[in-house]
Amino acid sequence: MKSIRQIYKIGIGPSSSHTMGPERAAAMFLREHPQADAFRVVLYGSLSKTGVGHGTDRVLRDVLSPLPTEIVFSKEELPNSHPNTMDFFALKDGKVIDELRVESIGGGDIRLPGERKLEDEEVYIEHSFAEIADFCKWRYIHTLSEYVELNEGPEIWDFLMEVWLTMKQAIADGLAAEGVLPGGLNVQRKAKYLYEQPAENEPGLREFQLIAAYAYAVAEQNADNGRVVTAPTCGACGVLPAVLKYAQDTKGFTDEQICRGLATAGIIGNLTKTNASISGAECGCQAEIGTACSMAAAALAELYKQNLDQVEYAAEVAMEHHLGLTCDPICGLVQIPCIERNAVAAMRAMNACNLSYFLTGSRNISYDMVCRAMKETGINLNHRFRETSEGGLAKIYNRRRN
Repeated sequence: MKSIRQIYKIGIGPSSSHTMGPERAAAMFLREHPQADAFRVVLYGSLSKTGVGHGTDRVLRDVLSPLPTEIVFSKEELPNSHPNTMDFFALKDGKVIDELRVESIGGGDIRLPGERKLEDEEVYIEHSFAEIADFCKWRYIHTLSEYVELNEGPEIWDFLMEVWLTMKQAIADGLAAEGVLPGGLNVQRKAKYLYEQPAENEPGLREFQLIAAYAYAVAEQNADNGRVVTAPTCGACGVLPAVLKYAQDTKGFTDEQICRGLATAGIIGNLTKTNASISGAECGCQAEIGTACSMAAAALAELYKQNLDQVEYAAEVAMEHHLGLTCDPICGLVQIPCIERNAVAAMRAMNACNLSYFLTGSRNISYDMVCRAMKETGINLNHRFRETSEGGLAKIYNRRRN
């Protein structure tokens, strides 16, 4: 597996696959063609169908400017290609001088089909939770954060501290902001309102209120093209920070301890990305929100000093109950139902961690099993429910308004 640095990417929202990935691809193509005087980019699949709502055309033009860039939203189906596929063409005096196909595979990562590959160095030999658990038991390693440090080196903590500080800043910025999110849906920011409402001294209600406010804050920053951290994607970026911020507020965990939780969450995200998918266009929202919930549940279990079996169970429970979740953003915007889902998944992560504390010894499903089930479910979802805005809530909403 690759470094967990590939799970946590700091950048501008609203979509890791529709803005961060295309941004990276365009910058690479621009560097390789300094002689070009114009560009054309053809978007396929989910990039074509929801690219306007996600700002794909905007970010491509920004990166390739000041050269003129034509963006084509193609309706052509590409068999055996990733749903987030794009073709770049470099032009000189009106003629194509080079072209390149790129796939935006989720989490801000890109892949080049065929002979050219963008391969980062393998950091982890193990490729399943079972293999990791066996290795840890053999080496008397008691936590996934220790396992991360062994493989990544102590410098990983500086990286994770930057990640955590960025997450906290996104929460702070989101809680301070008001107004309507861009895109035309007239969605009001709700994080500040949630945070400031009196909870009438009900502990359970106050817990929900704070976690939801934190999740809304980050997700709203993402929807407003703010600076966020993929965890594992932009669309699901509010779940993990919300849970960790609440844990720090109520349990007094230091920033260094929170980074331990981030390390554990990174391994869960890495496993899912390696063995299934974190792309909503490929496997639906279960791949994004489901993975984020698993990461958050595992991080909490690490912070609460649960053992490896309990950490695995927390992650498994969190994913299992997101199986089949569709990706159906209304108007292609990362707002409805995406923002609310971040808050709901954050609460589910808390519940999954609590269940793992009591019931780990009675479990029958491993994280590796539920990960495979998620992938199988995702690839068999009708394409309308995989980030195309052609089914589910996206379809019903449009029909109601017409």
